[in-house]
Amino acid sequence: MVRSLIQRRQEAERARVEAYEASLRRVSQRARPAPDFQQAIDAVKRGFEREIVRDAYAWRPQMKTRDPARLRLAAARYLFARYPVAEHLEQIWIDTTGLAPEDIALRKRWYIVAAGGGALYRAGADVWLSRKEVHAFLNPLGRPNFAQAIWQAIARSYANDPGIAMRIASSRIAQWPRPEADFGFWREVVRFFCAHPTSVEEMEDLSDYLAHCRQQDARYGLKGRTLASLTRQMHAWHRDLYVIQRIEAARLRAEHVRDRARGGFLQPQAPAGGNWPGAMIADWSWTTSNKDRSKREEYVMTQLRTAAALVSESAAMRHCVASYASKCIGGQASIWSLRRRVAAATQRLLTIELDRQHRIVQVRGLANRPARTDEIKILERWAKARGVALS
Repeated sequence: MVRSLIQRRQEAERARVEAYEASLRRVSQRARPAPDFQQAIDAVKRGFEREIVRDAYAWRPQMKTRDPARLRLAAARYLFARYPVAEHLEQIWIDTTGLAPEDIALRKRWYIVAAGGGALYRAGADVWLSRKEVHAFLNPLGRPNFAQAIWQAIARSYANDPGIAMRIASSRIAQWPRPEADFGFWREVVRFFCAHPTSVEEMEDLSDYLAHCRQQDARYGLKGRTLASLTRQMHAWHRDLYVIQRIEAARLRAEHVRDRARGGFLQPQAPAGGNWPGAMIADWSWTTSNKDRSKREEYVMTQLRTAAALVSESAAMRHCVASYASKCIGGQASIWSLRRRVAAATQRLLTIELDRQHRIVQVRGLANRPARTDEIKILERWAKARGVALS
């Protein structure tokens, strides 16, 4: 049957309409779900039901956002806030990345107390902050995060210059964790930098050095120290680290050569603070027989088998024993340290070098002094107990 021109036009029009509707179906977006206000309410009030100040089921916000973080913050403001608070307190409802559960609970508690008009000092902030510092914490300069606001508040209590406080808060000091045992030490560090202002870069370098010192000695403090003396000690520490890296690189090269000689292949790796075998002699100790235990003397002979131990001995005794690392790594020598302990105090007395046959080659005290008579007697005891040959 022959179709008329009008029929062909109608069929072509229907095809165009069907193709257009099909393309619309392909590109049209699905209807977006409504914001889940109830989920936000449930997430925020969990664990803090007693602190709610408004009816949770009466919340009808005029919000179009589906962002869970923004919904949680809006729910927290509705449930707990009588007064506006600073941004660093509200951040806990938005992002908790990297925080321990106890830190999350603490920050939420502080927000609820501050937003409800309560006394943050009496609510537990007195463990870290004074009343003046709590006020500074609630009214920070700029837009710090929670930890930065704490350290900025502490710095503002010691320095009248707001620039100093903001520099301290922007340094790595504000990134240290919150252990109560060390909080007092870092408060002392902040006070030191308020009294001795410096750049953020130098503050961070010195903070790394101070963290190392604190790790080595829990009693380490800043009383009587100056910025110049700390800077000198920090540079000496950096030089020691460089020497340690060189010794470790030499140790790895020696291991690589030995491994290849055995027919294997050691994959190159960065210095990792390892040790070398050293002499096959056990460490030794001897205690004097004194009825008063507080006056008993213990003499300890310890073999130094790591780069860090050699460098520490060299710095403490003011001699060049660190330069003997290559001999120790190669097995031609072993280095020993004689130390005296009374109560909790330890004193380095002598540094001893043994050759491959376990014979004493050198004995040096502080600044390369020779051994004293009483120290030689201790050496004789050690030599007899461990089969070391005295020259």
